[in-house]
Amino acid sequence: MLGDQTVTSFLATRDAERAKQFYRDVLGLRLLGDEPYALVFALPSGSLRIQKAGEFTPQPFTALGWEVDDIHATLRALVARGVTPLRYPHLPADELGVWSVGPAQVAWFHDPDRNVLSLTQLS
Repeated sequence: MLGDQTVTSFLATRDAERAKQFYRDVLGLRLLGDEPYALVFALPSGSLRIQKAGEFTPQPFTALGWEVDDIHATLRALVARGVTPLRYPHLPADELGVWSVGPAQVAWFHDPDRNVLSLTQLS
């Protein structure tokens, strides 16, 4: 029923201007709108609405992720723009913070509100 419908993803922010700068200028998403209650960004197969939530508690797990062709090149480009990869002590990662599991490689980082974002490369 919903398998062929467009998806809208949701996140929250305490500081809309800071989130706008990060998602637009650091991650390179196209801003569609700055509405009274949300920032709206274009995604290849839908949209991302970042709700202007005021106070909230970010979850400790991945909230949004991207599948990329070259995780190391993408992560290096993000690091050059100020992103700090997350490291989890229980997951062995390489020098850049990429964890290999089976045919996949995964890396995580925070947005300005400490939402956990990820990159995945499938081999």
